[in-house]
Amino acid sequence: MRQKRNPWAWIPTLYMAEALPYVAVMTISTIMYKRLGISNTDIALYTGWLYLPWVIKPFWSPFVDLMKTKRWWTITMQFIIAIGFACIAFSLPTSFFFQLSLAAFWLVAFTSATHDIAADGYYMHALDDHEQSLYVGIRSTFYRIATVAGQGLLVILAGFLENSTGDIPWAWAITFGIMSVTFVLLSIYHGFILSRPASDRPIQGVTARTVAREFLETFRTFFTKKNALVAILFMLLYRLPEAQLVKLINPFMLDPVEKGGLGLTTGEVGFVYGTVGIVGLTIGGILGGIAAAHGGLKKWLWPMVCAITLPDLVYVYLSYVQPEGLGIVNVCIFIEQFGYGFGFTAYMLYLIYFSEGAHKTAHYAMCTGFMALGMMLPGMMAGWLQETIGYPHFFLWTIICCLVTFAVCAFLKIDPEFGKKK
Repeated sequence: MRQKRNPWAWIPTLYMAEALPYVAVMTISTIMYKRLGISNTDIALYTGWLYLPWVIKPFWSPFVDLMKTKRWWTITMQFIIAIGFACIAFSLPTSFFFQLSLAAFWLVAFTSATHDIAADGYYMHALDDHEQSLYVGIRSTFYRIATVAGQGLLVILAGFLENSTGDIPWAWAITFGIMSVTFVLLSIYHGFILSRPASDRPIQGVTARTVAREFLETFRTFFTKKNALVAILFMLLYRLPEAQLVKLINPFMLDPVEKGGLGLTTGEVGFVYGTVGIVGLTIGGILGGIAAAHGGLKKWLWPMVCAITLPDLVYVYLSYVQPEGLGIVNVCIFIEQFGYGFGFTAYMLYLIYFSEGAHKTAHYAMCTGFMALGMMLPGMMAGWLQETIGYPHFFLWTIICCLVTFAVCAFLKIDPEFGKKK
């Protein structure tokens, strides 16, 4: 490996660059469109489609391996993401901003999914096995920091600009302009700082026939694994309540009280969901990992199922009571996100468990594709459902959907020793 750099010089920025576009596409877009007057039905439907690049990511991941290097893909995708954010910024002051900005979000989503493949691949090429284990916590930490920055600080900034300029489209245009400049700087920085590992090179002597054969074999072995049907249903349905909630939480907080919402400002939403919520999510995730390491996935499955489902009751409470002030809202969001962070551990561990064996990397990518599909399809219809039955009944519906999560988990077969500390 030539000119090997200190991993601290690039891991934090690389994984912040991986998180920010995803947060922008999945979360910030819903807040922005709500502030720009788009209906909940359209927000959920059209931003739900933006999950698709992550759903189909396994289909083009082989081409990232075959063409160019992971380093080249990483730097190039960051520059294209910068272009996408700039397109969003320029589209917002126009009269047909919705169509133009959605097209730009599609560009960011597709490029971000490709960047995920390349960045994770570069991480494995640039570090040896010991270093990969040593720095995995660092990459996760900075991914979460970027999530806080996106859902919290950027939304707070947009809220400040809304109040100071009095012009909502320009406030969000400036915010996305800042994100565009950030990614130009990231691509330049990574062009300088990322080393060129000897193993990071295109695969030689590979034909379209051999790629197709390997591709088909990967799919065949995935779908013929033991308990594959139950596993796929688990991947699709474990997050059924969350898939619907996540598209409506921010609109619920922003909608005025007379429309059933909480009437919060943009900045308050940024603080509540992007800061307090992320802290709860992080603590829950850390404790979930510790618990699973000491008792194994099988032992902690049902406590984690309860943790990811039952705290959704806080939204039923908030929708009926509509409390004034941020105190109670902060407590409720912290509880729900803490439960989600703890319960999500079971989901990610099961994906690793099911992916074990031949084609482990490709099978894990397929699992994450099913995960994204499970988020995409229910989320697309959530806005229409909420506008049809109202926030209180919608949140009650998500609680009913928790029964589906319990049902699919009842059929899982898990090795009692999996996940335990050796």
